[in-house]
Parts: sequence; C-alpha cells; structure tokens
Amino acid sequence: MLRKTIKGLRWWMIILIMLGAVINYLTRSSLAVAAPTVLADLDISTKEYSYITAAFQGAIMLQPLCGYVLDVIGLKAGFAIFAAAWSVICMLHGMATNWQTLAVLRGLLGLAEGSANPAGMKAVSEWFPAKERGMAGGVFNIGASFGSMLAPPLVVWAILHYNWQSAFVITGALGLVWVALWLLLYDAPARHRRLSAAEAQHIAAGQERHLEGDGARPSILSILKLRNFWGIALPRFLADPAWGTLAFWVPLYLTTVRNFDLKQIAMFAWLPFLAADLGCLFGPLVVLFLQKRGVRLINARRGAFTLGACMMMGVAFVGYVESPYTAIALLSLAGFAHQTLSVTVITMSSDLFRRNEVATVAGMCGTFGNLGLLIFSLLIGGLMASVGYTPFFVSLAVLDLVAAVLLWCLVREPEPPQPVLAKTHDPEPHPARLQPGPVHPAGGR
Repeated sequence: MLRKTIKGLRWWMIILIMLGAVINYLTRSSLAVAAPTVLADLDISTKEYSYITAAFQGAIMLQPLCGYVLDVIGLKAGFAIFAAAWSVICMLHGMATNWQTLAVLRGLLGLAEGSANPAGMKAVSEWFPAKERGMAGGVFNIGASFGSMLAPPLVVWAILHYNWQSAFVITGALGLVWVALWLLLYDAPARHRRLSAAEAQHIAAGQERHLEGDGARPSILSILKLRNFWGIALPRFLADPAWGTLAFWVPLYLTTVRNFDLKQIAMFAWLPFLAADLGCLFGPLVVLFLQKRGVRLINARRGAFTLGACMMMGVAFVGYVESPYTAIALLSLAGFAHQTLSVTVITMSSDLFRRNEVATVAGMCGTFGNLGLLIFSLLIGGLMASVGYTPFFVSLAVLDLVAAVLLWCLVREPEPPQPVLAKTHDPEPHPARLQPGPVHPAGGR
C-alpha cells in the first residue's frame, strides 16, 4: 500500500529535502554525542554546557526570519545558502578552545539550521495535494530522527579513530556534498523539467483553492492575530522540549546517571531516534486511518497528536526504573510518541495557511517550540545537580497532555470563503455581483 502511494517525482523531491534534514540534525546532534569528551577536554561544566545549548536554541528561534527569506527568494536558492552556512559553521566547531567560542558557534549554527523546518513545510505545501501532505511531512521528518540516530555511531567512530574535532569536520563536509545535490536536482513544480503533465495536474487538483497564495509577501503581524496560529504554536512550545531532551541531554544522562561509556553510547543512544523514525510514519498513518472512517482532516491530525501525547506518559518512568536497558526502552517509546505527535502538528501549517505564508508560519511556530526547549534546557542545566533528571522526565509527559488540550481548544478547521452578495434590488443576484468576503482561511479578518 505504501509503495503504491509513494511514487512520482514529488516523492523524490521530498526524499531529497529529507536528506537535507538528515544532515541538519546530524550536525546539530554531533555536539551532544561528543559532549562527554569535549567537556572533559575543554574543562567545561554542566552549567556552561547549558549556556552552549541555550545559545543554539536562542538563535534557532529566529526561524521566522529563515521562513521569510525562503518565502521571498525561493526555496531552492534560500535553502542552499542556509545549508552551506551551517555546514561551514559545523566544521569550525573543531577549532573551539573554550565554552565561549562554542557558544558563539552554536548560536550561528542555530540561526542557519532554523531554515530546515520552514523549508520542509514549504516543499510539502508546493509539491503535494492535501491528502498526501501528512505522509510527505512524515517522510521529511524522518530526516530529523535519522540524522540524530546517525550521530552517535558516526561521531563516536570519529573520536575513537581520530579526535573530537574531526567529528565536526566530517559531518560539516557531508553538508556541502548535499548542497551540490540540492542545486543540481531540485526545482519548484512550476519550473521542474522532469515533472510530467499528469503529475502536475494531480498536484494542482488536490490543492485547496482557499489556501492559494496571492503572491504578496507574508505579513507577520497579521499571522499573529490568527487563532489557528496560536493553536499550533502553543502546542509546539509545550511539546518540543521532549525532542531537545533526547537530542542534547540523553548522552550526558546515560554517562552521568547510567554510567555508560563512549562505546555504550554508540551502541544505545541511537535507539530512541530509530523509534522516532517509525513515529514519523505512524502519525500520518493514524491520520489516514481516521480519515477513512469519516473523520475530517484537522480532527484526524488532532487525534494522532493526542494518541502520541498519551504514549508520551511512558517517559515519566525513566528515572524510576533500575535497569538502564528499560530506561533506553522508555526513551525509545518517547522518541516514537514525540514524532507521532510532532509530525502532525508541524504539517498543520500547510493545512491552515496560504502557500505564500507556510514557510513563515512554520518558522514562527518553530520559534515557540525552540523557546520551550530553551527554557527547559536552562532549567535542566541549573537544577539537574540538585534535583536530578527524574522531575524533568515527568514534566515532559505532563506538557504533552496539556499541548493536546490546547490543540483541540484553539484550532478551527478553515472553511473556503463564502461569496458575499452585493447590495441589489434584484430578486435574483447577478453572478457579476458576487464578491468574495475578506476572510483569512486561518480565522480572523
């Protein structure tokens, strides 16, 4: 069934951008895996490490800027510029000699890497009809978990065979290779020479007419006034700390609390991200399952998010189990559950907003997600020594349940704009007098 569904040039394009997300998350996860070695070599404390991660999260909150650039100059050129920048910055990590230098580099890396999610959602909105966007978003989001999964074995291999500096050079160089492939193979549907007329018609026929862009530049202030924006931004704020915990803090947790050495981290730290890969596909499949039973698209996405939030309750027990392998299993469940809910809420930006707004909205929602991650990461760095990790694992489960409640309460499924009758004394209105009302599809005027 999946093989029958995933065919056509559009799927090759989403696989290409998914590979970019793999590199994006590989480079951002490299420091977390190398952290035990880097912190010891450069004499960096846990609190200083939290400042380093905070610099990344603070800068990646500028995702709206990345999304705006992508909406204005185009996906192909814009994403190539950002990807080349983060690749070079990653390679420069190997030259760091103290935590301050690392913090500056992580900030620059966060600024460039904030382009990935807006780019992915813009590609999904341009290349896919509505009924396929959930699966396309799932394929794209596999890149996040696969890149994070690839980091432990690759970075540990580089450290054991060379040094920690080489790990950043290798991962950054892979990014430059991908940029060359992107420039060679990608283009928008309207300009792609290999897109058949039949597939172009398939894509166009499945696009919601009320979400077509009018060519104008997106207005951030008008987006902030829309109820549906807050309906997906606030759940991102509450849910995204789970991913940041898995990506940035689990290797240190396994080292300091579960007494794992570097080889054990290479063997086990990638498992939550393998489970997350499966969650990327499970979420869209839940949506399709519900839609086939008569559930409307937005409600189906909310249902998948809620299921993921319920499964996230397992992470609350990580600090209470004695076996480190049971802890790894619960963290893997958390990775699966988080991506089940995350891919659904991220994709909703393409369901609720116009084509010329999707990258900007995705970036703005990403800002809220990374703000939540930033606050959570600083709390871990400041309180971990006194309270341990357990309260933070419990809070992740609670935050996702609250996020599900907000998603149901705030988001409204958009309706196509209804025609408004011009004032007339005719008993039957003339077709020429029908004018569309100025209603934004995401709610509000």
